[in-house]
Amino acid sequence: MTGKPVLEPGPDHPITITPNPAHIVVTVAGKVVADTHNALTLQESTYPPVAYIPLADVDQSLLADSATGSYCPYKGDASYYSIPAGGEKSVDAIWVYRDPRPAVAQIKDHVAFYPDRVDSISIED
Repeated sequence: MTGKPVLEPGPDHPITITPNPAHIVVTVAGKVVADTHNALTLQESTYPPVAYIPLADVDQSLLADSATGSYCPYKGDASYYSIPAGGEKSVDAIWVYRDPRPAVAQIKDHVAFYPDRVDSISIED
């Protein structure tokens, strides 16, 4: 991480992570990509909340590693997956922090989906 800024959540940029017991199902091209009752909700500052789904609850056979990467000074380096069944729409549809910063360590082994790159994200309480 040399040369990259590293920031800690605080009063000016709070980050909370809470269990989300809702039933969440993500579909692409008629296939269930994820199905869980074990998601986490990450609320970062004023951004919309994001559901992080355990990788164990994702059909990894539908995923393809992507060369895309990004960096968040609060969470660390993100890697991406595409969902080939979804075509161009589903390129880089999923992000994961494989080695998240300590303040957000709970999201390790969890993935998040871009809602506009999948067909549906169904959330039932």
